[in-house]
Amino acid sequence: MVSLGYAVSNVVPRQAHSISLVKNITTTQKSCLKFSDHQKDSFSQSLELKGHETLLRRREAIGLAIGLVDVLLHLQPAKAAETAPCELTIAPSGLAFCDKTVGYGPQAIRGQLIKAHYVGKLENGTIFDSSYNRGKPLTFRVGVGEVIKGWDEGIIGGDGVPPMLAGGKRILKIPPQLAYGMRGAGCRGGSCIIPPDSVLLFDVEFIGKA
Repeated sequence: MVSLGYAVSNVVPRQAHSISLVKNITTTQKSCLKFSDHQKDSFSQSLELKGHETLLRRREAIGLAIGLVDVLLHLQPAKAAETAPCELTIAPSGLAFCDKTVGYGPQAIRGQLIKAHYVGKLENGTIFDSSYNRGKPLTFRVGVGEVIKGWDEGIIGGDGVPPMLAGGKRILKIPPQLAYGMRGAGCRGGSCIIPPDSVLLFDVEFIGKA
């Protein structure tokens, strides 16, 4: 890498040499630098043309900046819609759901091996599990009982619940009868990670088929 000091030391002598050359111009040489009227006119026209080109470039730059701002303003509502608070819809089964982001890919098919990220919380906000923390999505066959009923219904859909599409993010509020019921989960020595009769909250991201 060239240091700043080295670069400056190489430039200064060249500048001094250029100044000495200007000082040594003779009177005859100076007379050669005078412009005729025609040359002056040509030079003025050249300056006007360059000024006009500079103005056009500035106008183009301003137009580009305005266009960029307009694009950003149009993108903001979509971002706001994604981060807006969800209003939960309650299905006949008791499962409540809300789409934070509607997916863009195909829906899951019963029995299909899929991948999903999630964060699981109790009603008091305590996080009991997160695939994001493990750095790996959950892989399972949907709709065949490999996960709790609330998950199957919340992903493939059911009575009053639309199916999730790949790329979608959904909040699920799962009642005990569609979760771990009276037995709870992760119980040991009289203490449970998920207490009996717990309502569970899940942030689910349906990635797609595995």
